[in-house]
Amino acid sequence: MEDARDGRTMQIGELAERAGLSLHTLRHWDEVGLLKPSVRSDGGFRLYTEDDLSRLLVIRRMKPLGFSLEEMADVMAVVEELPTAGADRARALRARLAEVVTEAEQRRTKLETQLAMADEFIGLLRSQ
Repeated sequence: MEDARDGRTMQIGELAERAGLSLHTLRHWDEVGLLKPSVRSDGGFRLYTEDDLSRLLVIRRMKPLGFSLEEMADVMAVVEELPTAGADRARALRARLAEVVTEAEQRRTKLETQLAMADEFIGLLRSQ
C-alpha cells in the first residue's frame, strides 16, 4: 500500500523509530483509537503515512504535559475537523483550541517549577 501524497508508507517499526516511541505505545494508541494506521497491508500489518507521523508528533508533544489519552483524542479531533469546518463550527473549534493552549501553558509552568526544584535539589546534593 502507498500513500497517495508521497507514494510511500511505513510499517510500525519505522514509525516508532522516527517518532522516538515504543512499538508498545503505538499499538496501545491504535487499540484505544488515538492513532489509527491509514491502511493495513493484505497481511494485516499496520501501514502509516507521513500525515500519520505528523499527527503522532502532535500527540507525542502532549504526552510530557500529562494530557490523558481522552484529552489527546479530543485535541486531535478538533485539529482534524478544523480545516473542513464551516464558519460557526470553526469558531467553536478555535475556542476549544484556545482552552487547550491555556491548559498546556499552565502545565508547562508547573513543569518549569518542578524542574527548578529538581535543579535546586541537585545543587544541594553537589554542595555536600
